[in-house]
Formats: sequence, structure tokens, C-alpha cells
Amino acid sequence: MFGDPTGMLRGNMKPIARRRFLERGAVLSGGLAFAGALSSRVLGANERLNVALVGCGGRGSYVARGIAAAGAQIVCLCDLADERRNSVAQFLERHAPGHDAAGVRMVPRMEQVFEDSSIDAVIVATPDHWHALATIRAVQAGKDVYVEKPHSHNIYESRQMLEAARKYRRIVQVGTQNRSGAYNRAALDYIRSGKLGPIHLVKVFNLKKGGPFRLGEPGQMPRDFDWDAWLGPAPIRPYHRTIMNGGWHHFWDYSGGDLCDDAAHQTDLALMLMGDPGMPRAVSSSGGRLAHAGDDSEVPDLLVTTYDFDGFVLTLEHSNYPEYMEKTSTSIRQGDEFPFWLHNATRIELYGSKQMMVVGRHGGGWQATVYPWEVVAQHFGRPCDDEHYANFVECVKDRRKPNADIETLHPSVCMLHMANVAHRVGNRKIRFDADQERFDDPDANALLGRVYRPAYAVPRIG
Repeated sequence: MFGDPTGMLRGNMKPIARRRFLERGAVLSGGLAFAGALSSRVLGANERLNVALVGCGGRGSYVARGIAAAGAQIVCLCDLADERRNSVAQFLERHAPGHDAAGVRMVPRMEQVFEDSSIDAVIVATPDHWHALATIRAVQAGKDVYVEKPHSHNIYESRQMLEAARKYRRIVQVGTQNRSGAYNRAALDYIRSGKLGPIHLVKVFNLKKGGPFRLGEPGQMPRDFDWDAWLGPAPIRPYHRTIMNGGWHHFWDYSGGDLCDDAAHQTDLALMLMGDPGMPRAVSSSGGRLAHAGDDSEVPDLLVTTYDFDGFVLTLEHSNYPEYMEKTSTSIRQGDEFPFWLHNATRIELYGSKQMMVVGRHGGGWQATVYPWEVVAQHFGRPCDDEHYANFVECVKDRRKPNADIETLHPSVCMLHMANVAHRVGNRKIRFDADQERFDDPDANALLGRVYRPAYAVPRIG
């Protein structure tokens, strides 16, 4: 099955008009509240929320700890690898006060999670190529979902996740925690005040250091490990320990590279600050595997992308090589100081007609300036993770729309996929029809989705 929202390869599939879908979604959601009719049980404000973690990697362990700290109980750990389940269990026992370690169920397959009626919500922290299918299966089972970013492997999958969340009336929060940050909301308020003036240029940076990638020897597959299930929606290939242990970020079959993995935060924050304008009209990319040419990675280590919106242009500059670029340090995130912006790897610049604003993600704060670098307004930042987890837990209970709702996040994840699509079709400019969610280029439309193995196909929901 090919995940193809345009129906290019299958004449019986009709595209979904975005405006029509949003109108239907508004009816289903009832404004800001979601109906809870499909929930396995209705939670009171003071009742315990039972949550399962699907995907016990490093990020999953921290999200589980944060959601436990927000008042939920982690009752199930699911991963194909025994050692990963055990590692997260030990981590939560040490670092999640009040966590009931004795009551945690350990399972290898996510189906066991979805069949458990005592589980209210699921954290999806698998590799990216499993995000969509795991989320859709969870909401079909009546579970609410917190899914890590990027929430989809491609544009088709994001649309089906959105459709599923509305059809089954589930809360789906994406792990782009900037939307729960007080300093980011303050930046948005400042922009809305008009003090920056009209903004016609936005620059998003994901300029990170990095080295060449080598696969190395495939190694021996762990005993009883189900490699076929790990591959899931991706094509069959022989087991490789490097791919399983994080190397999947370097291959199109599983990921959009570090551009999708990390720039997701800045891109989404930029759209939030610009008032969530929807999809761009056109996209063009330049770059490739330049700094580490000849290594084993498929994804670009340098990619510069330009997006055309109504009234403004947004650029996204991504790299994995300059050693002098640094993400915002923990001390800056936790303290009253700002990064040295010129060497900050993950910043956003907004160019108003009167003032310029520089914003850091995850606690970097923001400053508004005029020439010659006179700061006219500023706000120190703090990490937004805890607020984001708390927002998810609260919304599961009261059925409000979460801060990073799947519908709100659909344009920003699609933008990341558009950047890679423009690169993969030869670094050329392509136009995008937001109503039909398709390009003006047949080669680009072929990359809207992917060919799925029948047992792991992401279903068309709409």
C-alpha cells in the first residue's frame, strides 16, 4: 500500500480539501473541547491517569518521568528490547518520586498496550517511522497520545494522524514543548503589540556540529529480538545494530534526518510566533551531503530551505558540521542570561520593519533590538518541558485542546518534510497546494507518502 494522499497511483483515492477537513474537525471538537465518548473510562479531575510508554529509548524515559511528575502513573513499559524496558524501569524508580515501580507491567508488543482497557493514554517515543502507525492504533483503541516529534515520517502520515485524532475524538499532543513556554507566549504578545512592525522575513537556524557517519559491522541480532517488527512500516533489510541504536536517523526509510528531528522545535516555534499562518505556497532547497560526503548517511549535512508564505518568507538553515555552533546551554536555560546569539545553533530571527527579535528555544529567552544592538525589550527563558507534560495530563482529564495539538502541528511537520522533498527531487523549487495537499511536481508528489508493507500500512482515515 502506498501512503498517497493525492491518489496519483490509485485512481479510487480522492484528495482531502484542507478547508473542508478543518470545518469537519471544528464540528467534531466542539471548539476547544473534545468529546470523551470513546474513552475506556472517564477520569475525574483528581483521578489517577494510567499511562503506557511505547518505545523505551532515552527520550522516552525522560518524557515518562515528566508525565509521572505531572501526576500520572506509568503503568506499562513497552519495547521490543528487554534491556531497554528494564533500563527505563530502573530510571523511573530512581528519578520519578511517587512512581509505583511495583505496579509496572513490562510488555514487548504495543498491541498488548492497546488491548489493555486500564490504560488511558500512551507516550509514543519509538523511532520516527513508527510514530504515525502507533498513534493511529492507540487512538483507535480509545487512548489519548503524547507523541514525540517529528510526529510523522511524511506528509501523508501526518494527515492520517490528524484525521484519526478527530474521528476517534482523542487528545494527541506533540512533543514540541516550546508551545507551553511562558517566555514564548510573551514573545508572541510582544509581536502582536506591533512594536516590531510588519515582519516579512523569518530566519530559522539548526546549525549544529557533527561528524561523518559510519555503519560499521552489522553485529549479532539479540536473542528473541523481532527485527521485522522493529522495521514495521519500513522496507525489509538485514539487521544492523547501528541502525537500531540510533543510526536510523541517517536513512530516509526511518527518518527525515536531524533536520526533522531537531529543527522541528524551531520551525514550529517560528510558525507560532507568526500566528500559525498555515502551509507555505512554495518551497526550495539547496545543499546535500557536503561536509561529510562519501560517508554512510543518506540525509543532508547542509540544507538551506526557503518557504514562500503570503506576506513573508521563511528560511531554514540546517547543518551538521561547524564545531563552533552550540545549542543553548543548561546554565542559560536555567538562569537569567542569554546565549551569544551569533554562535547559538538553534535560534530564530524575526525581522520587523522597526525592530528585530531573536528567540532561543527550550529556555533561551528572547531579545528585541534596534541598531546598533540596543536591546529595547527582553524576556529570560526557562525550559518548557514540565509545563508541556502538565498540559497533556490536564487536557486528557478535561478534554481541552492541548497546546501542541496534532492539528496545530500539521503545518510545521509538513514544512520539514517539504524541505527534504525539495532536496530529493533535485534541489528545485516546487509549489504546494494547501487545499489538496499536493505539489505541482509528480516526482515530489511521489514522496508525499511511502510504500508500506501490508502488515504495517498506515491506513487512510479520511
